[in-house]
Amino acid sequence: LLAAGFAWMARRPAFRFVDVRLEGDLQRNSVSTVRANAMPHLAGNFFTMDLGKARAAFEQVPWVRHAVVRRMWPDRLVVALEEHQPVALWEGDENSDKMVNSHGEVFEENVGDVEDDSLPQFAGPDGSAAQVLAMYRRLQPMFAGLDAEVTTLKLSGRGSWKVELDNGAVVELGRGTQDEVAERTARFVRTLPQVLHKFNAPLESADLRHAEGYAVKLKGLSVNADAKQPQQASGKQ
Repeated sequence: LLAAGFAWMARRPAFRFVDVRLEGDLQRNSVSTVRANAMPHLAGNFFTMDLGKARAAFEQVPWVRHAVVRRMWPDRLVVALEEHQPVALWEGDENSDKMVNSHGEVFEENVGDVEDDSLPQFAGPDGSAAQVLAMYRRLQPMFAGLDAEVTTLKLSGRGSWKVELDNGAVVELGRGTQDEVAERTARFVRTLPQVLHKFNAPLESADLRHAEGYAVKLKGLSVNADAKQPQQASGKQ
């Protein structure tokens, strides 16, 4: 009898939600947009609403990455929202709207909604987005020392890394652990200015897949450089 009485009370209109409060930093959604997309999918009252289904309803709203839904007595539903923060474009099919968020997850939304038109381009095997983002975060500060920005970072199916810079240069970083690739890149960045100064020509491409050295192609020149003693590098027209 008690259970039946509780079930009867739980279905009374007095326990319906009269307020839905949204929390979180909403940059790409308005409160009205979230409500319009999620509210039609909510069902039940304070006692009967399935919070898992309610969370799913809010997470299907464009740009919402994660939602936490909880009840607040006596008639309020509180929803904390986290939006995707795009950090890179993800290479896909033509006209693809895939991006990588700050957690290294690939998601798909309208790229036209992104105000930042300088996002780098990532590419790699399925499931490698987090790995590519981690590598980008290590490499970008290094190339910034050359007054260059990484515009494209690619990981091949065989585990080889390649970057393209905003000055048009392409750098083959080769394979290995992230520490090994980062160490090779650091040597390259540290010694390249001496090579560029010696030949007074801008970088066109570089290949770091050499033991104890690297090969660079400058505008009009091809150079093999010792990573430890680049001042002894030789080049030919």
